[in-house]
Amino acid sequence: MKLYRGLVAATVEALQDVFVKNRQADRVVEQLLKSNKKWGARDRAFIAENVYEIVRWWRLVKYVAQVEKAVESDDFWRIAGAWQLIKPQHLEGREAPESLPEWPEFEAMNPETIAERYQEGLQIRKIAQSIPDWIDVTGEAELGEQWPAELAALNKTAPVVLRVNSLKTNVDTVREQLGTDITEPVPGVPQALALKKRINVAALESFKSGFFEVQDAGSQLIAPYLDVREGVSVIDACAGAGGKSLHLAALLGNSGSILSMDIEHFKLQELERRAARNGVTNLTTMHISSEKIIESLAGTTDRLLLDVPCSGLGVLRRNPDSKWKLKPEFLDKIRKVQAQILENYSKMVKKGGKMVYATCSILPSESEEQVRAFTKRHKVDWQFVSEHRTSPARDGFDGFYMALLERK
Repeated sequence: MKLYRGLVAATVEALQDVFVKNRQADRVVEQLLKSNKKWGARDRAFIAENVYEIVRWWRLVKYVAQVEKAVESDDFWRIAGAWQLIKPQHLEGREAPESLPEWPEFEAMNPETIAERYQEGLQIRKIAQSIPDWIDVTGEAELGEQWPAELAALNKTAPVVLRVNSLKTNVDTVREQLGTDITEPVPGVPQALALKKRINVAALESFKSGFFEVQDAGSQLIAPYLDVREGVSVIDACAGAGGKSLHLAALLGNSGSILSMDIEHFKLQELERRAARNGVTNLTTMHISSEKIIESLAGTTDRLLLDVPCSGLGVLRRNPDSKWKLKPEFLDKIRKVQAQILENYSKMVKKGGKMVYATCSILPSESEEQVRAFTKRHKVDWQFVSEHRTSPARDGFDGFYMALLERK
């Protein structure tokens, strides 16, 4: 293991941005890699991998490094050094190195002490799995015996999965373009291809031509769950940047109509760019500037997708920094928002129409329980049809929940 001071320094800088300046890890890494054109592919991979993995295992590494709260630059150098000592064993099962480079920042670090602390930390689940106390308590309370396995799965590196755009091409063609040696189908998800090794897909001509999007296999199950038929009208009311809207457009073969809505205007602008690249012609966007817009659309759509805001606890492997920024009060607040959206937005569905309520959370309180409460309140108007949940531990997908309901 040869460490280069400049690369470790860049890693330390990125970690300070994430944990002191409270910036998003993916944006920090993206900007950092753009800042130095001299870094080669291996240098960039070192920085990105070390930043993401230290963020993922933050509590464990802090425990090992004996850093209570990381504030000063010295704290982050100590954490970076501790990670280099435990990384081979923790991620690959290899023997830990006996020493670190003789740099001033590492002078006070004792590899034997680090190794002892590492073994101690592995005996305490919330430290070993690097999770805040309150999330560990909440997960165990809601998932019981399933929680340890789900938690461990959420700490694994997420695979890159593509959704082939059937408006322009097919799975076999994309596999041939990218190489059958680096792609593989995902059983049960017809348009999905998983990458066997990481490549910069955004730089590929096939991506720029709209032949595929990056979308987790679990997420790809949600649009088909809405049971769309050719020519129907669809509203995607919490569309964001529109991955599921684009999928719906492909399922409809550009027939019917899709109205993609969101409270964030910039996300809809990104959706419009993506829709043009994908060859989508049946989609329009609408900014939700007030509740009156929702009221004005009462009884107008055949299908409604509510991919509601949530804790994101089902996608921690993709966004490991979110577990350190998430607070219990946010979870309480977002459950109320989910119930309000379900209550108010559901009115947009025509009688006889269908709705999917979806979350990227593994918590029943954000998912199954919300649907149960809604159908209990609306026994006369709404009928529960079915539900499906993806499990990081069982399926290897991100943790999504989806429920199909029909308006009587």
